[in-house]
Amino acid sequence: MSKGKGKVPPTGELRQSQVLTTFGPGSMVDLPNRSVLIGGLEYWQGDKERIHEQRLEGWLQERLGVPELRLYAPPVDDGGLNGPRTGIAAFLFPTWFLGQVEAAWTAPDGRTYRTRPLVPWERLVKGGYLDRDRKVQPVVPVRFVQACEKGHITDVDWYRFVRHGDETDRTGELWLDEGGAGNDFAEIYVRDVKRDNHRRPLSEAAVKTPPVLGRCKGRKPWLGPRVSEPCDKHNRLLTRSASNAYFSQSMGLIAIPDADDALREAVAKVFDDYLQYCEDTAEVAKERKKEKVKVALDGLSDAAVWAEVERRKKGLPPPEKGIKQAEIEVLLAQKESLGEDKPEGDFYARAHPIGQLPGVAADRIDRLVLVHRLREVVAQVGFTRFEATFPDIDGELDLEIELAPLARDLTWLPAYQNRGEGVFLSFSATAIQAWLTRDAVRARSEGLIGGFDVWRERKAMEKATFPGLPYIMLHSLSHLLITAVSLDCGYSASSIRERVYAGPSGYGILLYTGNPGSEGTLGGLVDIGRHLGRHLSHALELGRLCSNDPVCAQHDSSDLHEERFLHGAACHGCLLIAETSCERRNELLDRALVVPTVATPGAAFFVEHAP
Repeated sequence: MSKGKGKVPPTGELRQSQVLTTFGPGSMVDLPNRSVLIGGLEYWQGDKERIHEQRLEGWLQERLGVPELRLYAPPVDDGGLNGPRTGIAAFLFPTWFLGQVEAAWTAPDGRTYRTRPLVPWERLVKGGYLDRDRKVQPVVPVRFVQACEKGHITDVDWYRFVRHGDETDRTGELWLDEGGAGNDFAEIYVRDVKRDNHRRPLSEAAVKTPPVLGRCKGRKPWLGPRVSEPCDKHNRLLTRSASNAYFSQSMGLIAIPDADDALREAVAKVFDDYLQYCEDTAEVAKERKKEKVKVALDGLSDAAVWAEVERRKKGLPPPEKGIKQAEIEVLLAQKESLGEDKPEGDFYARAHPIGQLPGVAADRIDRLVLVHRLREVVAQVGFTRFEATFPDIDGELDLEIELAPLARDLTWLPAYQNRGEGVFLSFSATAIQAWLTRDAVRARSEGLIGGFDVWRERKAMEKATFPGLPYIMLHSLSHLLITAVSLDCGYSASSIRERVYAGPSGYGILLYTGNPGSEGTLGGLVDIGRHLGRHLSHALELGRLCSNDPVCAQHDSSDLHEERFLHGAACHGCLLIAETSCERRNELLDRALVVPTVATPGAAFFVEHAP
C-alpha cells in the first residue's frame, strides 16, 4: 500500500462475542504499548448487521424506556485496503505511565525498592520518558485507576493522593516504589521527590473507609472526553486488569415461536363470524362442530380458546409474558413437533420417548424434547464495575441495579446470535411439590435462606428475593448433567450452556450449545437425549461424593469466614463449572438437594425412599 493512500490498519482486533462480554463500551483493553478505553456506541463505525428478534427488542424497549430500539451485530472490518474505515474507536486510558528504567531506591529503614518514575501523558517526550541522561525510555500504562460503583472512571490524582488531599500543587517528580513481587499494596509506595521523598503506601487508597481518593466526579470518558454527570459515590482503587474492572450486563433468549401466536391467529380467523357470540367454554365446544371452526381450532383446547375470545371481547391487550415463560410454554406444548423443520429455520424440536430412567427418577421426569435447531440472541444492555450482576431466575433484567450506559443517546444495542441444538427435560410439578413438604427439605431450606440473607445484607440488596429450592435443585442438577454429557456429546463442557426454568409455568432444564454459523448443530446433544437414562445415572453418581467431602458436604451457607453465602454443598470438585456455561455465575448451587450427601442424606429430590 502506497504512503498516504488506503485504509489505516486497526491498532488491535477483537472477536464480536468478546465485544459484548469482556471488551464492551467502557472496558479497558491492553494494546502492545498503550491501554485504551473502548468507546461508546456513538464511536462504532461501519455497516452493522441487523439482528431481528422482535420479542427481545420489544422487552428491552419497554424496560429501558426508549421510543425505539434495534439490535445490531458489532461492526466488522471488511479487510479491504481502500474502503472506508470500520471498527470501534477507543480512547487512551489511563493517561499516567511508568518509565521502564532500571533503578532502585533505599528507604530510611534500609530496605531497597525497585522504583520507576510516574509520568503523566503531557510530560512524555516522543511517547516515552526522558531520563536524566536525556535518553527517551519506553513507558507502560500504570496499573491503577479509580472508579465508582456507578461505572464512572478516571485516573488517580496521584499528586492529591501522595500529598494527602492537597490539590494546589501539581509539580515535582513522582516515583512508584515496589517491594517484593509488587502484588502487595502494602509494599507499593508513591514517593514525592519534591517533598523530601515523602511516601504513601498504596494500601491506604484501597480501603473503603475513609474514602482516601475523594468523591467521584461522574466522568464517563468512554462516551467522550467531557461527558460527566453528578455522582454521590466515592472513588475506589481499581486494578486496571483485574476481573472486577468490568462486568457486562447482557440479556439473552431462545428465539422460539410464542405458543399464543398460533392461538391468536386461529381465533382471529373465526372470531367475527362465530366465536364473538360465545359466552363460555360450552358454547365454544358447540361452535367447534361447524367445519370451518373445527379446522381453524384444530389442536387447541376449549379453555384456551375461550380465554382468548374473552380477552378480545373485553378489548384487553395480549398478556405480557416473561422471557423464560414464553420459552417453557412452547417446550411444554403437547405437540409432537414444535416449529418448522427448515435448514434456515430458527427453531425446530420434537418430543421424544423418555425411555428407561434410573429408579429414583422414574416418576420425576415427565417430558423429553430434542431441540434439533435453535437460535440464541444475546444483547448487551450496560455494565457495572466492582460487583457483577445478572438477570433474575426468570431471565429478566434487574432494573434495580444502576448500570453504566453504553451510549449518550440509546437507539440500538450490540447483540450477537448463535445457532445450535439442545435437549430439554421437564420435571413433574407434583413430585417437586411433594418433595418441598418433607421435613429434611424444609430444614435445608432454612440454612440456604440464612446464607442468602447474609449475602443480601452484605451487598445492600434489600429487594433481592430468595429464588426457591426448586431453582437451586434444578440448577445443581444441570451442572451435573453438563459435566456428565460433555464426555460423550462431542462438545467441550465450556461450550454447553444451561437455561433453568422454575416458575408457575413449569419446571425444566434446557442444555444447549450454539456458535456463529452452523458449528453448534452437530447433533451431539440431540443424541444425548436418546440415551437420557444412562447420562442421568452418571450425573447423579457424580453428585453423591465430592473429592472435597466431608468438607464440601458440611459447608454452612451463612459461614462468615468462608463467605460462600450462595453455596450449599458445592465446590470446584463437584458442581462449579465454566462460567460461560452457567446462567448464574456458579452461584445458587447445592448438590444435597439433588442426591444424598454424607452430611445431608434426607433432603435430596432423587432418593429411593423419602424419610
